[in-house]
Amino acid sequence: MDINIIFKIAAVGLITAVINQLLKKSDKDEIATLVTLAGLVIVLIMTVNMIGELFDTLKAVFGMY
Repeated sequence: MDINIIFKIAAVGLITAVINQLLKKSDKDEIATLVTLAGLVIVLIMTVNMIGELFDTLKAVFGMY
């Protein structure tokens, strides 16, 4: 794991925030909420994949199968 994942999460957050603000300014609050939820789901999927890799690494280190 390296620092790139932090930059990816920050990029998703920034893009989501910008799109959210643009949609709220144009009175599309429902779509803005959906965009925010989509950004959250994307970040959660990224972190779940990292946690899965962590468990695989721990199993390999401790020899558990």
